[in-house]
Amino acid sequence: MELSSTFTQVSTPSSSYNTYSFSSSFSPFPTQIRLITPNSRNFRVLAVAVDPQELPKNSPQRLLKELSERKRVTSPKKKVPPKRFILRPPLDDNRLAQRFLNSPQLSLKSFPLLSSCLPSSRLNNADKAWIDEYLLEAKQALGYPLEPSERLGDDNPAKQFDTLLYMAFQHPSCERTNARHVRSAHSRLWFLGQYVLELGLAEFFLQRYPRESPGPMRERVFALIGKRYLPRWIKAASLQNLVFPFDDMDKLQRKEREPPVKCVFWALFGAIYLCFGMPEVYRVLFEVFGMDPEAEDCQPRLRRQLEDVDYVSVEFEDKKLSWQDVAVYRPPEDALFAHPRLFRACVPPGMHRFRGNIWDYESRPQVMRALGYPLKMTDRIPDITEARNIELGLGLQLAFLHPSKHKFEHPRFCYERLEYVGQKIQDLVMAERLLMKHLDAPGKWLAERHRRLLMNKFCGRYLREKRLHQFIIYSEQVMDAYEHNRRLRNPATTAIQQAIHGLSYTVYGKPDVRRLMFEVFDFEQTQPKAVNV
Repeated sequence: MELSSTFTQVSTPSSSYNTYSFSSSFSPFPTQIRLITPNSRNFRVLAVAVDPQELPKNSPQRLLKELSERKRVTSPKKKVPPKRFILRPPLDDNRLAQRFLNSPQLSLKSFPLLSSCLPSSRLNNADKAWIDEYLLEAKQALGYPLEPSERLGDDNPAKQFDTLLYMAFQHPSCERTNARHVRSAHSRLWFLGQYVLELGLAEFFLQRYPRESPGPMRERVFALIGKRYLPRWIKAASLQNLVFPFDDMDKLQRKEREPPVKCVFWALFGAIYLCFGMPEVYRVLFEVFGMDPEAEDCQPRLRRQLEDVDYVSVEFEDKKLSWQDVAVYRPPEDALFAHPRLFRACVPPGMHRFRGNIWDYESRPQVMRALGYPLKMTDRIPDITEARNIELGLGLQLAFLHPSKHKFEHPRFCYERLEYVGQKIQDLVMAERLLMKHLDAPGKWLAERHRRLLMNKFCGRYLREKRLHQFIIYSEQVMDAYEHNRRLRNPATTAIQQAIHGLSYTVYGKPDVRRLMFEVFDFEQTQPKAVNV
């Protein structure tokens, strides 16, 4: 191959600059470049551009020129997305199936809810290093035996306690939160734990204060587990060094201290509930953290109290139940209800005066037919079945009894206490449903979807679709106001929907709440908008 080039100087007497001509055998198109001499007064650089139209049609230079011009017009500069937002290529079917089959979330068939809260992949060396260094301290502070929980049998849910306890302390501000399986498992635990705490304290205060309305009880709950009070309980149990291993919790600002403590506190009770159940939740709350429901700062604000002249059940007379009474209580074998003492705390004995009235004769059969009541139960004595059905009918009448009817003369003759426990059990049942349905979803996504599924406007709508709102018992004054005003009527339908769930929980237990929510009312029929987290 031969290369040749020429470089000649062309001078003109009338010009103040010299002209140089350069040509090469690589290109058939000569290019002239005029260079200014140092003595020139006008310093200019001139380049002669070749018109792409003069190039041959199939010339590479012409194609590149046209392509660059087109890009300049049609493609504005875009910011490169951050590296963490760039999607990875999807896994092939075999690798994806293998990842799911090896996941601990599919390892426990007998405990589906517990299994769904385990990490999505097995613990690595960094996870085991934290467990070796800090787990014994956490178990000792909470009052658990120091032996590894893995030694327990496969039929014992507490076998997974070490893993869940480790996940409970990995809040979003700690160093292990960058691992996806740790971050997701922790958020799913706190998502469950917040509803466990709400239900546990609601049941406790309903039985401890059988004459009190739900308003003061909500204030008591907030004074115990409101996020501004949680650092005090963490410090009382000497867990602050596990939440903030490199900082002094007392010197942190409130916005830096409260969110991690809240996440750890909720996740901790999610793990305890999954492994040991609700009695252990009460023990840790009142024994380990030292919560005192009679403390001055836990009392509700003073308000005008309606005089309660009605009787309470015998087991509540002249006695305030302690947390030990609530935690160790087991219903007898021939009990009428799944939660007999909670039923007595919500349905006053005086409701028997309404037995045989017009609503009991006309409306109760239609309501029971729409809800699928009474359920078939295998009782040893037929009288137990009959008594349960009578009490169920009275409970349904109380659930449809609006406060405007009898509350000012008989404060507990309305649906408020049933509504309170029904709201909490409804939240917990939906949370468990979402956890088992979306195994790979983080807690923040689940919380937003939970909120959208249980909006008040949807709960009342499901009751109205069953045409049950026409059986609500109002006073005459309120009936006239509600008759032509849907906005006034809708909150009542929402409250009655939740009161039905509360009655279902006390009579038949949590399985019947699931039946009502997902089979009778179908709470998932209205799919919320997509959640972007």
